[in-house]
Amino acid sequence: MKTLHIQIIETLIVLGIYIALYLIFKTIINNFLKKTKLERGRRKMAIRAVQLFTTMTAIIILTGIWGFKQSQIALFASSILTALGIAFFAQWSLLANITSSILIFFNHPVKLGDYVRILHKDYNYEGTVVELNYFFVHIKSPNSEIITIPNSHFFSSSFSVTEKKDENQKDDK
Repeated sequence: MKTLHIQIIETLIVLGIYIALYLIFKTIINNFLKKTKLERGRRKMAIRAVQLFTTMTAIIILTGIWGFKQSQIALFASSILTALGIAFFAQWSLLANITSSILIFFNHPVKLGDYVRILHKDYNYEGTVVELNYFFVHIKSPNSEIITIPNSHFFSSSFSVTEKKDENQKDDK
């Protein structure tokens, strides 16, 4: 067989293993986190993190299959990391939002479906938390507007939390 055919077969094998591992890890993580009674949004974040890890591993293996030299891979990786480092340094809020998302995920009383009121001197938002992701907290206001608050602001703000609010229940305001 020609080298090209072998590389294509190896690539297909790696992609098949990647897809299988992704599905297996997704199922295992989902089942494990369901036992810990974490809500769906937090399970999705954990699955995304595992997907990022498996994707990076598959990319590294594929670069080896297609004959990239280690020095080329190292140069590419260091260039990407340098660009990310500069971006993080230039944009501290991005790094702060990612860090805050991790802290909100593991150690914060707010969950999806909670009705929150942000207590801040410059703005006064309230509504139901509909999504928590790496950069923003999405809150649906009583008049059905979606408000996005950066995680770093949400994490550093004072707020009040009420129990999950019934969607059919009307505000008395």
